Amino acid sequence: MIIRREIGKAGWGQSAITAVISFIYFFPVLWIILTAFKSHTDALAIPPKFLFTPTLNNFVAVFSRAYQSGGEAIDTKFDLFFFNSIFIAGTSVLIALIIGTLAAYAFSRWPLKGNDTYMFIILTTRMLPPIIVIIPIFLMFRVTGLAGSYVGIILLYTAFNLPFTIWMMKSFFDELPTEVEDAARMDGSSETKLFFKICLPQVKAGIAATAVFGIILTWNEYLFALLLTGIDTRTVPVAMASTIGGDIGVRWGLLAAIETLFLIPVVLVTFLLQNQLLRGVTFGTIKR
Repeated sequence: MIIRREIGKAGWGQSAITAVISFIYFFPVLWIILTAFKSHTDALAIPPKFLFTPTLNNFVAVFSRAYQSGGEAIDTKFDLFFFNSIFIAGTSVLIALIIGTLAAYAFSRWPLKGNDTYMFIILTTRMLPPIIVIIPIFLMFRVTGLAGSYVGIILLYTAFNLPFTIWMMKSFFDELPTEVEDAARMDGSSETKLFFKICLPQVKAGIAATAVFGIILTWNEYLFALLLTGIDTRTVPVAMASTIGGDIGVRWGLLAAIETLFLIPVVLVTFLLQNQLLRGVTFGTIKR
């Protein structure tokens, strides 16, 4: 009984420490959400206000075509920017998943001579910081006429997501036992049917994990979106910059409202795929 009590006390202590640390990490996000419901005066109040009268004016202003602040009329167009972010991120990640999963399966099941070298070369394309390759990419976009188009930015994000997708999915395919596949081949199953009916269902968790990480990387990307998108294809990270500057300074309430709305799609995707995501990041760590 005494041992159980000691274990219980230790468990409560660890839970309390975990809760405090979690709150410290979550507090900046909480503060952004609170600021989104503050008026302009409350957002600039010193000392900061924790108790205030909430308002939805900032969220209304996000989707308002003519946001009036400090006598300055601002055409936000954030409804278009949100659509652009969702469309560009979703399409590029989907294409990368399709191509990357097929390539990963091929690398896993039919390794070439020097397979590790090829995989390393693929990974090195993802190691390059965007600032290094932006000039040749910018010139290439100008020559091909892809600058400011949906096609150009989607193809670019797909290319940058492919190495990550191939490496992630190959590790999942490598963990699958090949005995079932060999038995299916002996029964006359084609490679296409074997891939879609046997292998692919077993790596659904890996696909979910790869998709979540790919969406997060694409969703938050700023440099390429800043230099390679046009007015009609601009994404939210770039559009956020329009809330900074001007005669009235930073519009903290509007900026916080945009950031709050910007978090919702990623949180929803992560929440809906949380079971698959947990299985994906722990796949292969437990032997059955």
